[in-house]
Amino acid sequence: MDNFEVEPVEKKFDKKSLVWNILTVLVMLAILLVGYYILTVYKNPSSPLNPFPPVSLPTLYQTETATATILLQPATWTPTITKPPEASRTKAPTWTLLPEMVTPTATDTPGITPTVPTPTFTTTSMPASVVITYTSSTETHPDKACNWLGVAGKVIGTDGKPLINQYIQMGGTLDAKGINYLTLSSSAPVYGASGFEFVLSDHTISSSQSLWVQLFDGNFRPLTNKILFDTFTDCGKNLVMITFTKTR
Repeated sequence: MDNFEVEPVEKKFDKKSLVWNILTVLVMLAILLVGYYILTVYKNPSSPLNPFPPVSLPTLYQTETATATILLQPATWTPTITKPPEASRTKAPTWTLLPEMVTPTATDTPGITPTVPTPTFTTTSMPASVVITYTSSTETHPDKACNWLGVAGKVIGTDGKPLINQYIQMGGTLDAKGINYLTLSSSAPVYGASGFEFVLSDHTISSSQSLWVQLFDGNFRPLTNKILFDTFTDCGKNLVMITFTKTR
């Protein structure tokens, strides 16, 4: 028994196990590669390794931001209202502007005795009658003498009392100049409570039926037709006196 020797058993090479081991290693490598591939595609879907890359999004088109510009509009033109000058009041005020003054040609002749011609009495179908007389202005304008020419008068009502606030208009031509004046009865109290006056010139001028006067009521309705009259160079007739009397 003591000399019994055990011989080592010779181990045989197992080819089948080797094949399985190699296959196992290959499978592990394949799993790692597949994991790496999946991780790469997950992180970067647009990677060339992805056979189905996502559709590229269109590029956002941007335009320049418009800058708002405030245009200054021109200031609105506002018309300026200018109040017309009022006629200056004198001793015998009127509502009209005086005609253009010219250099007097007549000389002051003291001691002239005014001559009062026969009055001209005019009747019309209108609600008022007219009486025209020619006299000297020495009573109402003693400082003017012959250096004055004008028309004055008064308005009488149907009761014989002064009728105020009636319109008197005068028009026509004198010395080749247009005349168009308007005033109120009572504007020249020197001729009475309903007196009026128009100053024509600073010297006497002769004219024939080129001037007219017309009376209107307070609502500017005509009470007479246009009444024509004359003017003279005679210093005793440089004031044309016109009396309107309402008949109805």
